[in-house]
Amino acid sequence: MIDPLTTTSVPVQPDPAGRAPSAVPFDLESIPFSRRGSWLDLSPVIGLRQRADDVHLVSHRTDLTGVLALVPTLAGSAVAAERRATPAVLSWVADGGVVDAVFATTTTLRLRGTGLGMTFRAAAAELTSFSGTYLFQDPLDSAWTFTSYETGRRYRISLIAGESLADGVEELGAAVRQVDVRPDSSGRWEVALEEFRTARRPFVPPEPFDAVAGRVAGEFDGYVDAIAPWRQDETPAAALAAYVLWSATVEPAGFVGREAVLMSMHWMDSVWSWDHCFNALALAGGLPELALDQFLLPFDHQDESGGLPDSVTHSRVLHNFVKPPIHGWALRRLRGRLPTALDPGQLVEIYDRLAAWSSFWLDYRVGVGRSLPSYQHGNDSGWDNSTVFDADRVVETADLAAFLSLQLDVLADLATELGRPAEGARWSDHADRLRADLLTQLWDGTQFVAAAAISGRRSRADSLLGALPIVAAHRLPAAISAALAAQVTDLLTEHGPATEPPGSPEYEADGYWRGPIWAPSTLIVEDGLRRAGFGDLAEEVSARFRRLCERSGFAENFDATTGVGLRDRAYTWTAAAYLVLAEEHVARMSAPDGRAR
Repeated sequence: MIDPLTTTSVPVQPDPAGRAPSAVPFDLESIPFSRRGSWLDLSPVIGLRQRADDVHLVSHRTDLTGVLALVPTLAGSAVAAERRATPAVLSWVADGGVVDAVFATTTTLRLRGTGLGMTFRAAAAELTSFSGTYLFQDPLDSAWTFTSYETGRRYRISLIAGESLADGVEELGAAVRQVDVRPDSSGRWEVALEEFRTARRPFVPPEPFDAVAGRVAGEFDGYVDAIAPWRQDETPAAALAAYVLWSATVEPAGFVGREAVLMSMHWMDSVWSWDHCFNALALAGGLPELALDQFLLPFDHQDESGGLPDSVTHSRVLHNFVKPPIHGWALRRLRGRLPTALDPGQLVEIYDRLAAWSSFWLDYRVGVGRSLPSYQHGNDSGWDNSTVFDADRVVETADLAAFLSLQLDVLADLATELGRPAEGARWSDHADRLRADLLTQLWDGTQFVAAAAISGRRSRADSLLGALPIVAAHRLPAAISAALAAQVTDLLTEHGPATEPPGSPEYEADGYWRGPIWAPSTLIVEDGLRRAGFGDLAEEVSARFRRLCERSGFAENFDATTGVGLRDRAYTWTAAAYLVLAEEHVARMSAPDGRAR
């Protein structure tokens, strides 16, 4: 049986340094070590902005949980060791030897050591009736097994070579629970560390460690060649961006009914109902089925009102907020990037779900006596604490009207394509009226403003959020499009478009949506500028953001003036935005006229 989570290997395209993608090094302090399909990773990040001294086996099945600390040892004592990570193998290196780790499967780690040993210590210090970790030796095969209340799983250490001893076996309450694995007389050891639910057959190595490492390297190299075959010297971060996506991809489990790219394998380990669109775009060209799964995943939890959840993860679906209706914009771009056309069944499914999502905004988010839809909190917009929401929280905003009008245009086109002209005409009429009301109610002559959804009180803000209607610029008056482009120019720093002017009293360097540069806003603005005819400005936005990622990695957001990565340091929509912008840059440079368009 073919593993659906592996990618067929194809000839490897070396990265600009001449290495295969699987040999590209990365910093474990910023990016966790994992593999496609696994809900596990190895990282020192064990909680919300919580970093341990030791690398931990971390699970994302319930909440982010550091299960076991992995401590390299020499002669039984902990030893400082350098960590060297590539997509295929993580190593601890010290003068006394080396320990290597590889994800053999989504639930099995293989580890081996030469010279150095390894202690596997329960991260939880105390076992209670409802929390903590228990350690016992299985009479079936003598394997050491930890059980975790926090994850609801078992973690078995099976000795393949070497020697082992344990502390805290069958202890209750507070105790140090650990397994020490040391070299035998040959100076070597090897174990399998497995996560499972109730029971597994005794572990028998199906292949040697080096064969496992080679297989995983080939899987990742094939994945990179599938989604980034265009990479070249001018896109040096493409392989690492692909790894951020690959390593944050999990197999279906819990409420996640499809193979899914989480936003991060750090603490942002959910799928939010707009983040997924950007990951779908990055995957579309080479892995179209996976891309379509990313686009559809939140729609699996669409409720009877047509509303989408705020977020989905293994053990929770949250409906306390929604996210902006960028899905029409994303679908139009997605269809342009897919290698083959969607079949009629897929189109019907998407149409029905997108129609219900659009009706949610028209039926439930337009107030009495009002004509524009509203957000009920900044979180609904995805721009949680933007200055647009300082005066009022329940507000009608220009970005929402622009996104929804564009989505209605997409629905109209889909309806016509599916042979439903009357429905198409109805969606087009909604879109036209929405754009007309946007201009008469929220354009003050110089910029878009927000309006309180009940009182109608207007408020101004200098946030980049007010420039996002550029995404619908092809349906706006040219003078307004030019004003929006000028607003983007005013917010453009050395590293990309800031979300708040750096000179503003409201600007905060690490203020989330009150200053830092973000991938989604950058990609949306860049696309809108191109469609509005501001190609040179769009090219500058793209180039600055690509350089930012090549310098500072794929953080959740970036300091707008220094370019330093902020918050979660391995965020998939950032990596996805880089891949989309880099691919399109390469395509433009390869155009017949030899110039960026």
